[in-house]
Amino acid sequence: MQIIDTGLYRFSLKSDVKHVSTVAKSLYSDSWDLDGPVDFSIRLVYESLLRRFIKPQISFYSDQHSPFKPLPISQAAAVLEWGMNWCIAAHEFERLLIHSAVLVKNGKAIIFPALPGSGKSTLTAHLGLSDWDIYSDEMAIIDTSTSMVNPLFRPVCLKNNSIDLIKAWHPEAYFSPICKDTQKGDVAHVKVLTWEQYQKFDKAQIVAVVFPKYVPESELKIYQLTQLDAFNTLSKNAFNYNVLGADGFDAVARVIKSCRLFEIEYSDLNEVNDFLSEDVIG
Repeated sequence: MQIIDTGLYRFSLKSDVKHVSTVAKSLYSDSWDLDGPVDFSIRLVYESLLRRFIKPQISFYSDQHSPFKPLPISQAAAVLEWGMNWCIAAHEFERLLIHSAVLVKNGKAIIFPALPGSGKSTLTAHLGLSDWDIYSDEMAIIDTSTSMVNPLFRPVCLKNNSIDLIKAWHPEAYFSPICKDTQKGDVAHVKVLTWEQYQKFDKAQIVAVVFPKYVPESELKIYQLTQLDAFNTLSKNAFNYNVLGADGFDAVARVIKSCRLFEIEYSDLNEVNDFLSEDVIG
């Protein structure tokens, strides 16, 4: 058994697939632990002896529950990360979870809610491997009482062409092996910070909400959003908004009222960096 510490949540991992443990250790080895309490017990196992040899498939379990259908063993490393995301999204009832990246500079946080294909993860990985701090690639974890956002020690999930782009721009970074032909296409995870760096992070105040949209060969376009439009979109991107009830409504409202609100179209990541650093963070 291996224990993965992501800061807010701890996972005990058992796996029938050796390379899953190898990849997990490469991504999380500096936070590796051998004992202590855990939040989630997770397993990656073969469903049957036959499936070890004929078109082998792997299943993810959290305790005795399996939220996904069995998938090819070649996708096992990606299934581990997706399963960890599911555990958090399905069981976090105290903090507001928004499907969003979180980037921080000078103690100020910007959250980036986005639909698939928006280029969110490419933008996150590039800026995080440059001069920003990545608090999350997949979810903003927001305290409902203060609206401060929490850091999470996780890699960034890259898909398809983004993998080669980030490898070319940041060859020094560690990339997990590519999982081919998943439901999201080709998938790899890139390690964007060390455990030592993560431990220096504090909760951060959200100063802006930016909805990014990648448009090939376009100039940077910036649109100011109304509070109503931003509220509707942000609440729809929340995993547990309805579960939290009034606390969820108040948390989203507090973020919207205290932040600058933008939608951007972009193709040049350096232009986005300049805009965020100079005009948003200041």
